Parts: sequence; structure tokens; C-alpha cells
Amino acid sequence: MFKLLFLFAVLISSSNAAVQDFCVADLKGPESPAGYSCKNATKVTVNDFVFSGLSAAGNTSNIIKASVTPAFAAQFPGLNGLGLSAARLDLAPGGVVPFHTRPGASEVLLVVQGSITAAFVSSANTVYLKTLKKGELMVFPQGLLHFQVNAAGYTSVAYVFFSSSSPGLQITDFALFANDLSTKLVEATTFVDEAQIKKLKGVLGGTG
Repeated sequence: MFKLLFLFAVLISSSNAAVQDFCVADLKGPESPAGYSCKNATKVTVNDFVFSGLSAAGNTSNIIKASVTPAFAAQFPGLNGLGLSAARLDLAPGGVVPFHTRPGASEVLLVVQGSITAAFVSSANTVYLKTLKKGELMVFPQGLLHFQVNAAGYTSVAYVFFSSSSPGLQITDFALFANDLSTKLVEATTFVDEAQIKKLKGVLGGTG
């Protein structure tokens, strides 16, 4: 019996083993829930496994005074299928990444310049809040609402790491006020008054 169980365990582990070294994304094809299809291995080069886009500061001249520069599979093809990715976060003074979720990944944030106040909210509505200094990390569990705010009087910078090559993003403010739902329906489902909803729709580009 023990030998049979051992053999079964070996077969299970073998079936989960990788059948190829990597699957560099073929960006000419569509992206599916499982990622991109693999680029022809004969056309793969070392440049598919190198990305320099996080070395430069992002443009924070926008409504949230923030920039997120992604290194996801779409920008960094060598990540495809590996279950990880990264991004650079630049927060100008007063900058904020509003409440948002990453439906496809957990997230780790590493502050490398300035300080950032960050928090996430559990499904029990418990808030986990911390002001992070240079060199400190914070983790945000997959799918939970979270935010980051510049806590310094100058630009703060962080690197963010995800447990997926395509972590996804939904910013709550844009989901609520950048859509074409009628103001009445948004009012009924959020308890925000009509005048404020119209103001926010105007700012964020929503209609209805």
C-alpha cells in the first residue's frame, strides 16, 4: 500500500512539472485568462527577459498626482506564465492611488524614496493602516481594497511586486463615477447625494 501511495504521489508531482523552460509572450496574439500564447522559441532573445522601463520616473501630472509604470507580461514578455510582475509607483506631493483592487494578484510594496501611507480593508471591514518609510514593505492580499498616499513633502517612490504576470486593476472611484450608469442608480447604490455624483462624474468623465 505504501508503495502504491508513493507512486501516486510521484505521478501527481510529475504531472505538475513544467514541460518547457519558459513561455515568452507572443504579443501579436490575444491575451487569454491563462496569459499570452508562447513566442516561437527560435525567436526568443535575452532582451525578452530584460526590462528597463522602471528606471525612469513616471508622469505625475494628472488628477491623482501619481504614476504607475507597469512591468507586466504586455510590457515584459519574459514574465508570461511565471506568476509574477512588477511596477514602479511615483507619488508627487499630494499624490494618491485611490482605493482599488488587484483581482488577479496579491501585492508587495517596497518604499525606496520618501514615505507612503498605505492601507487595505479586510472583508470584515477592518482597516490595516501604516505609514511606510524608505526600505519598508507592506503586503496587500489579493482582491482586497487598498490605497497609497504620499506622506512626504516631496516625491515618494516605491516598487511594487505582484503574484501574477497580469494582476488586473479596478479603481473604485472610476468604477463608480467614470461609467454611464444613471446618477439616480449610482445615488441609490452608494448613498452619495445627486449633486456630488454629478460633480464626480464631471471630473472623472462619467455620463448619465
